[in-house]
Amino acid sequence: MATLQISFRSECLKREVTFSALLPGDQPEEFQTSARAGQPLRAIYLLHGYSGSHNDWMNFTRIRELSDRYHIAVFMPAGENQFYLDDENREEYFGEYIGKELVDFTRRLFPLSTEREDTFIGGLSMGGYGAIRNGLKYGQQFGRIIALSSALIPYKVANIPPDYKDGIASYKYYTSVFGDLSQLLGSDKDPERLALDLKENGLKPPKIYMACGTEDFLLDVNRRFHAFLEQEQIGHAYVESGGAHTWDFWDKYIEAALQWVEEDSASI
Repeated sequence: MATLQISFRSECLKREVTFSALLPGDQPEEFQTSARAGQPLRAIYLLHGYSGSHNDWMNFTRIRELSDRYHIAVFMPAGENQFYLDDENREEYFGEYIGKELVDFTRRLFPLSTEREDTFIGGLSMGGYGAIRNGLKYGQQFGRIIALSSALIPYKVANIPPDYKDGIASYKYYTSVFGDLSQLLGSDKDPERLALDLKENGLKPPKIYMACGTEDFLLDVNRRFHAFLEQEQIGHAYVESGGAHTWDFWDKYIEAALQWVEEDSASI
């Protein structure tokens, strides 16, 4: 296992950025005779939540162990409370940075597979939204999306009034991140619109794994997106179980999600 912190100049963000990386060591003995032996590494781009940092996944979960167990490279960028979205006014393109630039950069640096089916994006809360949005926006790049306790808040903040506050942020913040809130639904910041765009263009959407705790304050929006995916017959796995918006839940379900990836890959 190699643990790295890497900085480089992002053209999308026009400044130096830093991300954490995990590179698995030798394959565990039980996988050494598998079809993946000697092959380029699969990779997951793993996004943190609101008010977090690129160190969160390593500090609060067993992602190091899971990287080794599933022989997968893990890259963890910073989202800076921007929901991993492009800000056209400031010319800071977080979405493109996550969905394209970081993938291209890490592929040049490390022995990663360039196949869509070996390239995943995942995250929790704000990062769960970022994984769904950018996994669909850059659907030609990612084969699977892992979304835990996803902050699918376009459902909640579209058309809110200027005096809106929800205990986390306000109208001003949501406008700064999502733009004109009266135009949010149906835009490229609306995951439903992005999924429909892929279908209408004849492209197969990435497979999606969603999990949310039954005590999570974001359960309603996760159920709503799950219902949309079912209605549109977009392939996904959806799990609800006891749990709140906590690291205990995310630690448990990032392991479950990677196990789902393993089993789903083996069935192809």
